Formats: sequence, structure tokens, C-alpha cells
Amino acid sequence: MNNARYIKILGSADRQLEKISKDYLLSLNLAEMKTIQKYFKKEKKNPTDIELETIAQTWSEHCIHKTFKSKIEYEENGKREVINNLLKQTIIKSTRKLNKSWCISVFEDNAGIIKFTDDYNLAFKVETHNHPSALEPYGGAETGIGGVIRDILGVGRGAKPIFNTDIFCFGPLNLNFKQLPAGTLHPRRIFKGVVSGVRDYGNRMGIPTINGAILFDQGYICNPLVFCGTGGLIPANQCKKTVLSGDLIVAIGGRTGRDGIHGATFSSLSLDKDTKTSPVQIGHPIAEKKFTDTLLEARDKNLYRSLTDCGAGGFSSAVGELGKETGAIVYLEKAPLKYQGLLPWEIWVSEAQERMVLVVPPKKLKELLKLFSREDVEATVIGKFTGSKKLQLFYRKTRVCNLKMDFLHQGLPGIRKRAIWKAKKFKEPSFSQPGNLTKILKKLL
Repeated sequence: MNNARYIKILGSADRQLEKISKDYLLSLNLAEMKTIQKYFKKEKKNPTDIELETIAQTWSEHCIHKTFKSKIEYEENGKREVINNLLKQTIIKSTRKLNKSWCISVFEDNAGIIKFTDDYNLAFKVETHNHPSALEPYGGAETGIGGVIRDILGVGRGAKPIFNTDIFCFGPLNLNFKQLPAGTLHPRRIFKGVVSGVRDYGNRMGIPTINGAILFDQGYICNPLVFCGTGGLIPANQCKKTVLSGDLIVAIGGRTGRDGIHGATFSSLSLDKDTKTSPVQIGHPIAEKKFTDTLLEARDKNLYRSLTDCGAGGFSSAVGELGKETGAIVYLEKAPLKYQGLLPWEIWVSEAQERMVLVVPPKKLKELLKLFSREDVEATVIGKFTGSKKLQLFYRKTRVCNLKMDFLHQGLPGIRKRAIWKAKKFKEPSFSQPGNLTKILKKLL
């Protein structure tokens, strides 16, 4: 099997940089590609395919929310203002200002945590899975709810999922097929697949869907809104996590395959009739149920220091986030595979489902592996966290990636956007006001 290949970006003109981004499905704009080009010019080398894929995943809309963090020139009724970071200037600012004591963990982990009782806190997470559900409704929705369940498992040192919730928005179910844009599934098919996907995944894990909402509108014909959420309970003393140099990187759960490759960068693209379904993953709720129970037992035995879900970038997002402050070294050939033939970059960024990464002190490894083996859950050491502040990946003794963590997580160039709001004017409805409002209210009820 080939190791990583080098991608020629040094000396490439703007048009060629844009072509590289498109050809490799990186979803990076020209400013981002030029920033990468500048970095590798200082490094005096061209990037490998796995280095480019890692940067694209880390800088994707799905993983870093660059639209929310962009600088927006906003205009309303002739008045202009500059919003430097939409998320920070609204939700985060209000939360920090209120500084409620019952907010235990906000904007810093896989889910939010609030105080529930003296002994337990409540973790909650919601996330959309729109693009995948538009292409493969059942699989997209199934893996959407599976992902937020793992986010609950991955908050703090692990919460126990106890309920699911959802909000769905679809196009009209009675839409004439002649009105469907090319390459678009009918809203009725999307509706049936999405509802079944969320229901089946939760039921097979023994997690009930306790409530939800649904809306039908013309605006959701091409791309539905599939909002999945999960809540869980976590012991009050298990909400903080840490990573130390020398800790081992242990992959648990499912094996890695090609399903889900480019799941992160895919979310930054606009859907069209040529969009492929390969970034949509296949769910396996029974496998997730098995490692859920085992994981919580390992937590209670204090067998690991930290953990996270293999999100939209697979090992790339999990190890990249956990090793952000320390650095990490990974041996890709050690990752358990569903089948042979995967290239190093495919092993690294695949979003194959039901996988998590644990941070394990070396002295706890033997007991942890014994526990997972007893429950027939695969657990494999694939590397360790270092003090190098670099992400270093090896495949069969060949180094295929060597990136500075600072550039990977802080190097994204700022985005500027312009927004104009024109308020619509509506005529006040003309009707005679009823005399007996109590009677009308009772009739409505």
C-alpha cells in the first residue's frame, strides 16, 4: 500500500489552489488555501494528502463554526454595525454576563452541563444532520442521533444518556413530483426515513425519544432540518477532564472503514444533483450500546483521564482536539479496520460510526483492556500524547504528517461577510373583535 503522497501547492496560482480544494473535496476557500500555502512555504515543503485533509477537517464549518465566528458587516434600516463574532457577541456574551452558578460547563466540551441534584448534573446536546439526511434519510438521521448520544458519553468523563429529542422540518408531503429540483428526494420519502432512523437507533439502545416537533414548509424541499438531541446524567465529580503528556490514545468501539470519509468538509458544501452519498455513514446501535455500558463502568473505576467522540473527522477530530495543548503521535497501521486497502489519510479522517477515543494513563491500561475484552468491545492503543505541540502521524514507520498544533487550531484566517436585513411591512388585519373572549378561548381549547 502507498504511504501519503505530496500535493504541490508551493508556487501554485490562485486558480490552481481553488482546483486542489475542489478536486480533493476540502471545501476550503481561496484565502484559506493561501494561508496553508504560506505555512508550508515556511516549512519548506509541500503538504502530504493527510496533512491537507487534517487541516480541511479542522477548519470545516461543521467542526469550527467559522460562519458564527466570522466578522459580519450588518445593516438594518440604514444603520450599520460590525459584529466581530456572532456567537461570542450574543449567546456566549449573555451566558458569561449572567454567570449562573448552575451552569457547570458551557461552550467548552461535547455537551453543556447544568446542575441537577447535589450528586448528579444534567448534560444536554443538540446537533443538526441535514446534508446526510437529504441524501440518505434513514442513515443520515440514524447516525445523527447516534452522534449526539456519543457526545453525551464524551462530555466530562462520561455521562449516561437517558433520553432523546428531535425537531424536524421538511418540504410539503403533498408536493407534486414535477416541482422537485433535479437530484432531490421527495419530502415524503425524507420524512419517513428520518423519523424511522431516529426512532430505531434510540429504541435499539434503550433510549426513549420523549418529545419533538415537526414543521412542513417550501423552504425545506431541497435540504431538510434534522435536529437531534440527547440528555444524560453525570456524577457531579466527573465533569472535568484532562490530558497529560505520556497518556495513551486508546480507540474503542467500531472498526474504521471508508464510510463517512469527508463527513466534516461535506457539511460546508452546497447540495446539488451530483452530490455523492459516500459521506453518509452506516449506523450500528447495538455496537454503541455495548461500549456505552462498558465505558461507564470504566469511568467509575477511574481507568481513563478523558475521552471524546470520533466526530465528523474521525481520529483526526478526536485526537486533534484532545491533543490540542500537548501534541500527539499516532501509528495509523494500529487502527482496527473493517477491511484492508484503506490509505493512511482514509484511516485518519473516516467518520465510521460507533467509535470513541480514550486518554489512558499507562498504569491503567492493563485493567482497562481486560474490562473491554470481557465485554467483547474492541479497544486498541494507537498512539500517545506528547509534549511536542505537534501532530505527528506514522504509517508503517514512515512519517506522513507533521503539523504544528498552533497552526492547526489557530491558523484559520478570519472570514468577512455582509448581511442586510430589510423588514417586511404587513397590513394590520381588519376584522371585528369578538365580544366574549372567554367563550372563544374555551372553543379553542
